[in-house]
Amino acid sequence: MTYTLPPLNALRAFEAAARHLSFKLAAHELHVTPAAVGQQVKALEARLGVRLFERLHKQLVLTAAGQAYLPGISDGFRRIADATSELKPAGAVLLRLGVHGGLDLRRLALAEFRGAHVDIGLRVLQPAGLHELVEGKVDMLIARGLGHHPGYRCDRVDEGAGLGDWLVAPEGSADCPEVVSFRAWLRALPVESRHATQHRGRLLGIVGS
Repeated sequence: MTYTLPPLNALRAFEAAARHLSFKLAAHELHVTPAAVGQQVKALEARLGVRLFERLHKQLVLTAAGQAYLPGISDGFRRIADATSELKPAGAVLLRLGVHGGLDLRRLALAEFRGAHVDIGLRVLQPAGLHELVEGKVDMLIARGLGHHPGYRCDRVDEGAGLGDWLVAPEGSADCPEVVSFRAWLRALPVESRHATQHRGRLLGIVGS
């Protein structure tokens, strides 16, 4: 059987934009520009012959056709993700971590993480910032800053308010099992390790991008 499908990139752009009701937030998730998301959606609308969004002033609204189309597309991507996850053999998951230059990697106990999660291949890029995350060079990032990045989930690594270290991951992949495992690992680190990391960052005057 041959399936008649629109371009998958256009479907991804529509699905992300429909969830966020924002081309900008969809662009952050997909690591492309808002203009690219808008062009993909426009091309999809032309191919389908229906309008999927109403583009109002500073607001994106799903049309009736868009509302009807979204559940099936989201479910399709979810099924593809689940099938891919089941297919992967042990040890096949690669997790790329970016770290700002002021963080002492010894505080993260990465060797112990690898030993406890033999099914995850962890690679580290340091120094790295939001630029590397947006470009898809890393899957998640420990950044120094205030932790406000639209389209990304930001979890505080250290304790306290104000400037600190944050684990940043795109909202579309923030709940992937390997990212969840690493987030839980950071939360389980001894409090003194997190405080030492925070203190070192302050001494160096590091500010995340």
